[in-house]
Parts: sequence; C-alpha cells; structure tokens
Amino acid sequence: MNDPVFVGGPASARPDLHQLLGLVARGDHEAFSRVYDTVCGPVLGLVRAVLRDPAQSEEVTQEVLIEVWRTAARFQPSRGSAMTWILTLAHRRAVDRVRSAQAASDRERRAALLDRTPAYDQVAEQVEARLEREQVRRCLRGLTELQRQSVTLAYYRGLAYREVAELLSVPLGTVKTRLRDGLIRLRDCLGVSA
Repeated sequence: MNDPVFVGGPASARPDLHQLLGLVARGDHEAFSRVYDTVCGPVLGLVRAVLRDPAQSEEVTQEVLIEVWRTAARFQPSRGSAMTWILTLAHRRAVDRVRSAQAASDRERRAALLDRTPAYDQVAEQVEARLEREQVRRCLRGLTELQRQSVTLAYYRGLAYREVAELLSVPLGTVKTRLRDGLIRLRDCLGVSA
C-alpha cells in the first residue's frame, strides 16, 4: 500500500537528474535533452508564478536552461537535489528580471520628472533678465528725448555716432555729448559702479 507509484513507466525509466547533470557537465547533448524534458515544465511554472507575463516567463525559462547547460559542473549533490538546484536558478533569474524591470521603471519615472522640472538656474536667469530689462526701461524713461534716442540708436540698433547724428539731424558733437550724458545717467540709475 505504501509502495511508490510512478506515472509513465517503472521507476528505472525515470531520469536521475543528478547523473544526467554529470553527463551534461561533460557536454552530453542527449543527457541535456533529457534534463530539458524533465525540468522545463516545473521551471516554466515557477518562473510564470514570479513574473506573471507568459512571454517573459518563456524567455527567462530559456535563459535558465542555457545556464543549466553552461554551469552543470557547479551542481553539488551534497547541497541538495538537482531539481532544487535548477529551481533555485530559475527563481533567482525570475526575481532578477522583476528587479531589473522595476529599476528600469523607476529610472524612466525619475527621468520624466527631471524633464518636466525646469532647472533652478534657468528659472532664476529668466527672472533676473526680466527684472534687468524692466530696470533699464525705467532708467531710459528718465533720460531726455535726445539722450534716449541717441542711446537707443547707438546701442540697441548698432548705428555709428555719425549715422545717429544724420538720422536725428543733429551735429555729431551734440550726439556724442548726449550719448555720454545719457550713459552716465543710465549708469547712475542702474547702480553700476564705474
């Protein structure tokens, strides 16, 4: 009544994974084929339970079986059964995949947050430039009409003194004097030290 029941044939027909892994370690393709047939279902089931994604589960199962082929010589029977060793490899690989996917998701989320948040320096520079423009406009309003026109034409439009004088129909000496006086008043208004 307590005799073991083997489904699929007598006990001698069941593959001994321990012995098969020894043969796989020596490069035996037939032995690996038998290992594959024996462990593929349990490995896929374990991996699918961890990942819950059929496509990734199949990929990780394939990676695990390749790892079994490459590292069969590392199996140590004194530390547990062959099936336990293979399922441990599968579990570790599946958990690594979950952690990797989570890390990638976290990186993408942080990158998206950085893209949406303008750099502090950029905002500070924009505010500072706006304040400086407003202060220059206020100071320009404090100049006489001839000084304001002379400064605007010479410094904002890039005209030479002679061109400013011709455009305003004023002698060159007067334009130079008005520009000098206007720039001194701007300097004082803006609080720039000479």
